[in-house]
Amino acid sequence: MTDPNAVGDVLHGLLADLRAETAVLDALVAELPADGWAGPTPAEGWTVAHQIAHLAWTDDWTTLAARDPEGFTAARDSRFTALLAAGTDPVEAGAREGAAAEPAELLARWRAGREEVRAALAAAPADARLPWFGPPMKPASMATARLMETWAHGQDVADALGTTREPTARLRHIARLGLRTLGFAFTVHGRPAPEAPVRLELTAPDGSSWVFGPADATDVVTGPALDFCLLVTQRRHRDDLDLTATGPVATAWLPIAQAFAGAPGKGRTAASGA
Repeated sequence: MTDPNAVGDVLHGLLADLRAETAVLDALVAELPADGWAGPTPAEGWTVAHQIAHLAWTDDWTTLAARDPEGFTAARDSRFTALLAAGTDPVEAGAREGAAAEPAELLARWRAGREEVRAALAAAPADARLPWFGPPMKPASMATARLMETWAHGQDVADALGTTREPTARLRHIARLGLRTLGFAFTVHGRPAPEAPVRLELTAPDGSSWVFGPADATDVVTGPALDFCLLVTQRRHRDDLDLTATGPVATAWLPIAQAFAGAPGKGRTAASGA
């Protein structure tokens, strides 16, 4: 039987890490002038404002899913159906609408929304299966997803600003999520989910080792945790990362890995331009 106190401790830690990750990104954009918000990022057609608007948009949906699951499902089905029928990508529409606001207004919206997310997830039943755009998630998984997205879109902002962020132990959450979404990465590409397990052997930012997956797995991925997280969030091309895949499943997985819900992303072009 699952210890509810242990589950609560896990969620509390995740929400604390989510707050820390949002603070890092906040520090990058808080003092940006208007032209900085309008600057392009590596995501095609997205400015810094689009990146923050997307996070604010997703936070709004997360809060709704946690506080009113039925309302989320109804709104998702009706709004997405209408937008798709009109030939509009709902994610793009949400980012575009938010980015049209004044930077100060957008920043205030994002700050308020992320606090609502933490409060909503903390109050949700630990075993609740919250609806989403992909498979339903428990609050702890939802918090992990928000941390992953904040870090990933924060990478786009950091790249746009020519800033290098210090990797932290919070990458552990993203690495674990990346492995958990292995089957999804295959199915979203129209391939059957592999039966053979994969083990990760990653070097943490502090030089220690992080190992995820069965000890007897013959398919293994090794390398820096930062590189693996950049891969599964599709912020760097496979060829630009120091990752080694051993075994057919691991080898087939790395080029299509994605830790986020939805259709396969475009990813990034290799530094060589290949």
